[in-house]
Amino acid sequence: MIVIAHRGASAYRPEHTLAAYELAIEMGADFIEPDLVATRDGELVARHENDVTQTTDVASRPEFADRRATRTIDGREHDGWFTEDFTLAELRTLRATERIPDVRPANGAFDGRFTVPTLQEVIDLARRADVGIYPETKHPAYFRSLGLALEEPLAAALRRNHLDRPDAPVFLQSFDPDSLRRLAALVGAPRVQLTAPSLPALELEDVAGYAQAIGPEKRQVSATFAGEAHRAGLLVHAWVFRPEDADTEAELRRFMELGVDGVFADHPDTAVAVREAWARGR
Repeated sequence: MIVIAHRGASAYRPEHTLAAYELAIEMGADFIEPDLVATRDGELVARHENDVTQTTDVASRPEFADRRATRTIDGREHDGWFTEDFTLAELRTLRATERIPDVRPANGAFDGRFTVPTLQEVIDLARRADVGIYPETKHPAYFRSLGLALEEPLAAALRRNHLDRPDAPVFLQSFDPDSLRRLAALVGAPRVQLTAPSLPALELEDVAGYAQAIGPEKRQVSATFAGEAHRAGLLVHAWVFRPEDADTEAELRRFMELGVDGVFADHPDTAVAVREAWARGR
């Protein structure tokens, strides 16, 4: 079972920062996960959303006060500051902050210390540490409507770094099947169809036509689901495990028993420890 550091070791450091990814690597994660959004000049950066109001200090920066906007993204209205309104150079002047300080107050001690990393920085870090990357295209249809498609620059980065082959230490993920199909036409790296209970059900056989794995929200996973996915030729990578959940060690053991092939964890140290204990006990 692989351990995917969800936004890095996001239980311990502000998410999608190099510090969060570095700590996840120290904790033994097999993959680090950058969610990708685009800047105004088409550069890919790691943020959970293109709305950076809660994950940077942009609201306190008077020089960017006029960039505040209201946008409708995937059917939902958002008010704040958005990566597509900043060049990479401008975005790099911002400093990362903890997105959920009420839940993770200790992470607030790191506010202001880190910049917003680029995809290339994440790739370089992963290569130095000999771990994989697990990028997600965020709101790909929205960005494509702005002329800032995510798939082409992501594919170009993989090719530039010799990561565009089926055996590369890469999984490309998205909730959007069209984004994955576009990536399938551009690069050979494995792809993962994300799913959630709130989204329309997908036929596993159809998913197997353009992806190598399925990434269900953990409430969707049962022994039956895992078995059907495996029979369709798909790996199962379940999301997301957090230290705030009740007894996550027991929960992780249960999912290993269900036969999942990977887990997304905000606290990769716990997932790695459970995996090691499981291996010793078998």
